[in-house]
Amino acid sequence: MENVILEYRNYLISERMKSSNTVSSYISDIENYMYYLENEKKIDDVSLITTADIKDYLAYVKKCGYTTSSISRSLSSIKSFHKFLFLENVSKNNPASSISSPKKEKKLPDVLSIDEVMKVLNSLNADTPINARNQVMVELDYATGLRVSELVDLKLSDLRLTSKMISTRGKGDKERLIPVNDYCLKLLRNYIINFRPLLLKEKRDNGYVFLNSTGDHYSRQSYFKLIKQLCKDAGIQKNISPHTLRHSFATHLLEAGTDLRIIQELLGHESISTTQIYTHLSNKTIKSIYNNAHPRGDK
Repeated sequence: MENVILEYRNYLISERMKSSNTVSSYISDIENYMYYLENEKKIDDVSLITTADIKDYLAYVKKCGYTTSSISRSLSSIKSFHKFLFLENVSKNNPASSISSPKKEKKLPDVLSIDEVMKVLNSLNADTPINARNQVMVELDYATGLRVSELVDLKLSDLRLTSKMISTRGKGDKERLIPVNDYCLKLLRNYIINFRPLLLKEKRDNGYVFLNSTGDHYSRQSYFKLIKQLCKDAGIQKNISPHTLRHSFATHLLEAGTDLRIIQELLGHESISTTQIYTHLSNKTIKSIYNNAHPRGDK
């Protein structure tokens, strides 16, 4: 068994050109796998391993508390190992080839409540060019549900202020038009006319709506840091991600009775199944409201 693992390590390094971290990870998974087979199954020859043995091992690690992602990684290592054994004629067949990876658990993203969003929005003002830019970005993000990359890549040519719309290109370079509310449009016009030129300074205009302090394209990373800081300042302890306001936008629309197909169109989702995650979020909110409001609820 030890010799086979050593040969497999050499195969990963010399033929598969895997990084040292990947090799260490794969070998660790296989050593745990081999230990189980030797001690629980009494198997001392890799050619005797069956599909049932692999499934028993996966059930064992799941019982031990492995997460779905950890089990998937372990299975990936096992599949690679048995493919190597088959290619090298150590085994006459590949018992891992028919085993599918477990479905990954869909984690529901954290969303801000309407009160939390209002707390963040009301903390913003336009007393400086930087603050004016920040205010418009956060308002526009919540008003449209843009992806962060779509928000920071927005160009002046994408604005349809007269028709109260903005144009953006999402995944697959698919264009979509999104309506913008009057309040956000007012802030946007004020920023473009009075503050954006101050950020641009003497630099050549690159056409991006949102600029940093040196007049260059404002980055996704900077916006993420901004949102995290604003939520922290507002006393919000939730796990904030770059798409927190996008998730909040969709959830609040759904809770207000908006049709799921319209939300799909606004978000630019290719499939309705992607948008359906917000029905789970909404149901979670409804349950929370019910439990807190009903006399027999779990307060």
